[in-house]
Amino acid sequence: MKKVAFYTLGCKLNYSETSTISRMFEKKGYQKVEFDENPDIFIINTCSVTDNADKKCKKIVKEAKKISPNSYVTIIGCYAQLKPKEIAEIKGVDAVLGAAEKFRLIELLDGFAKEQETKVLASEIQDATVFNNAFSIHDRTRTFLKVQDGCNYGCAFCTIPLARGKSRSDSTKNILKSAREIAATDVKEVVLTGVNIGDFGIQEGKREERFIDLVKAIDEIEGIDRIRISSIEPNLLTNETIDFVSTSQRFVPHFHIPLQSGSNQILRKMGRRYLRELYEDRVSKIKSLMPHCCIGVDVIVGFPGETDELFLETYNFLNNLDISYLHVFTYSERANTRATEMEGVVPMKVRNERSKMLRILSEKKRRNFYEENLGKTFTVLFEDDVEDGKMHGFTENYIRVSAKYDPILINELKTVTLKEINDKGNVEVMEPELVYEKH
Repeated sequence: MKKVAFYTLGCKLNYSETSTISRMFEKKGYQKVEFDENPDIFIINTCSVTDNADKKCKKIVKEAKKISPNSYVTIIGCYAQLKPKEIAEIKGVDAVLGAAEKFRLIELLDGFAKEQETKVLASEIQDATVFNNAFSIHDRTRTFLKVQDGCNYGCAFCTIPLARGKSRSDSTKNILKSAREIAATDVKEVVLTGVNIGDFGIQEGKREERFIDLVKAIDEIEGIDRIRISSIEPNLLTNETIDFVSTSQRFVPHFHIPLQSGSNQILRKMGRRYLRELYEDRVSKIKSLMPHCCIGVDVIVGFPGETDELFLETYNFLNNLDISYLHVFTYSERANTRATEMEGVVPMKVRNERSKMLRILSEKKRRNFYEENLGKTFTVLFEDDVEDGKMHGFTENYIRVSAKYDPILINELKTVTLKEINDKGNVEVMEPELVYEKH
């Protein structure tokens, strides 16, 4: 029995796909092992969002060959689709598979026999038209369920359409089937994930369904306590979806909504499909219905043409917005994107300074959000995450909670009252609330 190990870089979508591919291997009789357990085969699922994808890929391959010198190393994922020939030149790589090939790797790399030349199987991205169902299971406390793939937007900074192809979705019927499978495994929380999940519903190039209809259908699945929506574009987050989440028993009050810039001038240059006024309206609508709702924001600093004045527009916009935390990305040039040809390149030193300013703002926002919720009662899903005798978990509105370790609480939902913020920035709970009571 050959041993196979997996390593995943990047987003929740990658995790769902790695998990599904690993189950394919197990069904074929391979033994799934940890990275450091001398595997015969390594499958490395890559990301291309930032400019250090190549460095990370090389480092992981190097570690793999150190652990198991005679192993067969396969690279899949977004970086593999974008730069297959470049990856093929990395010492120790045996095969590179693109977006259209990665779910067929067991069949395409029959027996994983090493050859003299690196095998490159990467079709043009136009060939990636099939939706491959995927969800993670047994890897973490929560499950990532893929409902959509690809993107038709073509933002000026983004390589995702080049790496994953056009927007396409599973059918609601198939997703509900997967959700029922997940419910049978005692998973408490499911995260709906995709490249552009608000665009859910395109099958074979035609719009067949809507995201809100999927949300309503999956809300009725018995056996799943919590459902979380991963990142969703502000122009696709409709009032209907916000209204439904506000009254749902399963969908949690947490949205992650990419902004990218608080300057309309930069948003237009980026090719985004909204202006800051719409974003402000989305936040206002959410908070009017769910004052305790957590709102996360993606923002890019240092995009070409972002002057000090335009950056301050973004900073002040975010500072005045009722949001809970930021994911800050320092703009990096990506090959084959329109942004690389734009004037007004921002020096890297300035990009890093702006990034630091927004990260400090994020901490301020997070702390303020946590403080607003102290003294209130929430439900925490405790994880197998123990540090210094403390276990951790997240409330439905994404507040990270710290409590005295109790093994019986792992993967359990507990009602707690939030007490105080500790020196690590997590929220301590009132211990008497932590009585075992299965939900």
